[in-house]
Amino acid sequence: MKISTKGRYGLRILIDLATHDPAKPRMLRDIAQSQMISEKYISRLVLDLRRAKLIRSVRGVNGGFHLVKPPEEITLLEILETMEGPISLVDCVHSPAKCRRNELCPTRDIWVQLNNGIRELTRQITLEDILNTYQRHDAENGIFDYCI
Repeated sequence: MKISTKGRYGLRILIDLATHDPAKPRMLRDIAQSQMISEKYISRLVLDLRRAKLIRSVRGVNGGFHLVKPPEEITLLEILETMEGPISLVDCVHSPAKCRRNELCPTRDIWVQLNNGIRELTRQITLEDILNTYQRHDAENGIFDYCI
């Protein structure tokens, strides 16, 4: 399994929103600038994040984007599956019918166990955990302003 730029950038967008004042919607161009990602690409990614109800948009002069839920309620699993689709190391994990050898395969159980382990680990990691790690890392390096 490889996480694409879509998954990594989706996470970065949520981190950006979480590290800024929740009372002020964050404009797309500000997110793009701070994350060094093209505004055009971010505009496509926020559609998936909105559909998953991880963020919401506010229209108008003072508009922009907000997190819908607090960071401690957003899991890494939710983010990755929003951006990448269901985690599946091999096709037969979620679609056993795709493999003619499904009933005879000596490795399918291993792939299912690994897949379940990854899902469980990413379910336990919250956006809050990621932010705390980020803040600890900056503090260890003498950086105390954690806006990105």
